[in-house]
Amino acid sequence: MSFENISTQLILFLILYGITAAVSFMAAVYLLLRRGNAIAPGVRPPVRLRYWTASFFAVASLAHVWWLLFYSYSGDLNSVAYQVIVMFDCTLLFTSFAGMLLAMLQDRRRPVWPALLAMIPFLLLMVTHIIYPSQLLELMIAGYLLLLGLLFTGYMVVAVRQYGRWLNDNYADLENKKVWLCQTVSLVCMLLFVLYVLAIDMVLIWLIHIIELILVGLLLWRVETLPRLQTLPHPLPIMEGSGQTQGNGPFTSLNSCHAQTVVPVNIDLAEIEQMLVEHCANTQLYLKHDLNLAQLAQAVGTNRYYLSQYFSRKGITYNIYINNQRINHFISRYNELTAAGQPIVAQQLAIESGYHSYSTFSLAFKQRTGQSVTAWMRESDE
Repeated sequence: MSFENISTQLILFLILYGITAAVSFMAAVYLLLRRGNAIAPGVRPPVRLRYWTASFFAVASLAHVWWLLFYSYSGDLNSVAYQVIVMFDCTLLFTSFAGMLLAMLQDRRRPVWPALLAMIPFLLLMVTHIIYPSQLLELMIAGYLLLLGLLFTGYMVVAVRQYGRWLNDNYADLENKKVWLCQTVSLVCMLLFVLYVLAIDMVLIWLIHIIELILVGLLLWRVETLPRLQTLPHPLPIMEGSGQTQGNGPFTSLNSCHAQTVVPVNIDLAEIEQMLVEHCANTQLYLKHDLNLAQLAQAVGTNRYYLSQYFSRKGITYNIYINNQRINHFISRYNELTAAGQPIVAQQLAIESGYHSYSTFSLAFKQRTGQSVTAWMRESDE
């Protein structure tokens, strides 16, 4: 094909195509080779997430290369080469995509092998279609891809909800720890890709590549700003019986040379509440940034099981407890400064009350009081 026959629309598309390939490649190289964090220098992201995202970016970049080569030298959609590229494209993209999204959820290590296993029927259908071409097989392949996308989306919705509950049960500072927005955008992009594979349309192709640029930026930001969280497995209660009492907590432990067996004992809610008053409320431990449930349990002198059971029986989460303490601190300090006639800057006072950002404080304050900070301050001054 001579350059005179290339339309302006095709030239613009090839420019966009090249940009998306280059951006994906540079993002993959950055995540694999750079040890530091350029976007959020103070954050240490999960290594597993960094590598899976880099693999997704690398596969996306390579996909641009092999599709460009295919359409430059052949372009025959009925050829074996086309079928083979579709097989590799879908398998590698889906597996790396699944690994990346699963790695964002740090409540537990979710394996990626089921995603690869789920691609086996697709591969078998594709091989069968290559040997015995059939319109029925094409419909079966399309239907399976769509079903797989919907099932994975459903699984991720449940997994993200579990991760959110885990965060509320174990962490007070949730800023940049939630992943639902990034997961939602990514899953929408995955479904668009499925539609792109099933029904090639030029408008959809343009849209996919524009969204790909946005997705690369969003994922890169998410990887670099998501802190590596301490994995806190489901706590087991300590064994009742002879042993050594730990701290002031209402439990005892029995150790053996091989392992520690654990069974539940009765939980004294009043004792734990008193311990929280003495070691958290009175010492203002709640003002410490990124204080998690395990750290609070250690400071109080109990274990995670009893502390989580205490919050559960009170009908609250750890996150709600810490936020209540911080908001009470804010209200107390506000009243003190008002009585002393000193100027008050709500943003500064929120940071002094243990919050990283004013927006996080505003949301927690409204959930606790039912009023915005501004409305509450106006009402308090009347």
